[in-house]
Amino acid sequence: MRRLATYDFRDSAATIITAQTIRTVDEQRPQAEAMLTVGGRILAVGSIAEVDAAAEAAGLQPERVDHPGATIVPGFIDAHAHPLMYGQMLTWVDIGPDRAGSIPEIVRLMTERAQTLPEGAPLRGYGYEQRNLAERRHPTRHELDEIATDREVYIMNASGHGGVVNSFTLQKYGITRDTPNPEGGEFFRDADGELTGELSDAACNVLTGLHGVKVGHHGPNFHLGDEPAEHQRQLDAVQREFLAGGVTAIGDAQVSQREFAAYLALADRGALDLRVSMYFLSHLLDQVIDLGLTGPFGNAFLSAAGIKLYADGTLGGWTAYFPEGYVGDPCRTGQLYHQPEEYAGLVKKAHLAGLQTATHAQSPTAIRMVVDALEEALTARPDADARHRIEHCGLPDQAEIPRMAALGIRPVNQTQHYYNWGEGVEQAIGTPGERFNPLGEFLEAGVPVTISSDAPVAEPRPLEAIQAAVTRVTRRGHKLGPDSLRISAEDALRGHTLEGAASLGRDDELGSLTPGKRADFVVLGADPLSVAGDEIAAIPVLETWVDGVLKHSAAVERNDGEG
Repeated sequence: MRRLATYDFRDSAATIITAQTIRTVDEQRPQAEAMLTVGGRILAVGSIAEVDAAAEAAGLQPERVDHPGATIVPGFIDAHAHPLMYGQMLTWVDIGPDRAGSIPEIVRLMTERAQTLPEGAPLRGYGYEQRNLAERRHPTRHELDEIATDREVYIMNASGHGGVVNSFTLQKYGITRDTPNPEGGEFFRDADGELTGELSDAACNVLTGLHGVKVGHHGPNFHLGDEPAEHQRQLDAVQREFLAGGVTAIGDAQVSQREFAAYLALADRGALDLRVSMYFLSHLLDQVIDLGLTGPFGNAFLSAAGIKLYADGTLGGWTAYFPEGYVGDPCRTGQLYHQPEEYAGLVKKAHLAGLQTATHAQSPTAIRMVVDALEEALTARPDADARHRIEHCGLPDQAEIPRMAALGIRPVNQTQHYYNWGEGVEQAIGTPGERFNPLGEFLEAGVPVTISSDAPVAEPRPLEAIQAAVTRVTRRGHKLGPDSLRISAEDALRGHTLEGAASLGRDDELGSLTPGKRADFVVLGADPLSVAGDEIAAIPVLETWVDGVLKHSAAVERNDGEG
């Protein structure tokens, strides 16, 4: 009989951990020098003498782990990520900005990988952002034809909402210049009407099949077909990446039957090392309600959190909804995934059932639609602690921010978006793009800030995200917007720990180093609250602990690599 591992037998060894500084993210005691953990939880935090006394009073004889010169912070919470998609990307060719700065470099990297693949095997690449390329544009199918003409070649844009294919792929799936665009997607064409090879959103269904993008259904789903065993290998690799960045808990913002089955299998073999809160895609709303998954469900490592919806597309891929068109391309308007009335009905149904909602929305129009719908739902059934979320929440009108504060709406932002391609938002929509992710405005209005990665759109590197929030300086050295949009390192740390936990509904057990909470913490090589803002991303993650158990050690990995 199949048995789901419940993780009830957490590490019971009492341990005292010391560091030069412990940043607890607990207002009652924000700084300490020692911490006592036992049974996977924090028993005491304070001075070394106080913690020693607590151990003695409890009749414990703890082990001791000292980290002189280091800083300990709570485990980072990545409240919005796509782990299975990220795992798939890890098996593709990395053509991100650190590897490829131009189209010829993309072609070279992809060609090198093609030479290692079996004849006819599809070739995939991921991570390019056209505005970071020397040419400041997408590659074309003809340029991808230089890589191969006898197999599928597909490079996915960093936004995750489209990319470029070679001519072979278009021919294989019968896409011609006369093929109509699918609802919610586009096969892009040049001035002469010829296919360029670029495709977005629902047009990607030629690769993902019938269960891909469904506008008016649940939004984009770009996983290509993999076997369950491959999903396990992908999740194993993904967990290592998250832990290496200091992440101890995630919110999976796109859970279907595939993701749920993969997590169950991971837990069943005792290999789930991260805490996962699942947001089921909105096409499963009725099933979730029928099953009664509307309250706390799961265990400390795998639990149901709420429902994920989509309001519009992405700024990075120019599919977010701007009805007046993009400055960079006035013919593009992006799209809404639901009409306002339909969307409001979905949100109200979820809210009345007691479900938290998390809605992807980037443009002012889409964000206003979400706020209007949530206001209507909260009027029908008031709930001061519903914690409904707006994912990304890139460019809210300033008038919407006080409304969000009054309604308790929590934006879940990704500062690495503007770190990686913030200039592109200005190019796409003009100077209003300077306000992209206006964290300072949120805090000024009393709206809590949550910071996450959206992996694989950005790497799960919380310290990089914190640096971006503090400096608003992009990868290419461009300052995005005025200083009023920046936030302090202390607020950014809170946004990637305690506020992340609150957005998952788990701040009673995660997000701060508080007695009684779970012993999830990260050992850093320097104090992110003390170094210069532009030095935060360079701080090394030395160790990551989950439930009082060491799950990642940079020293061990370094030694293994040397061996």
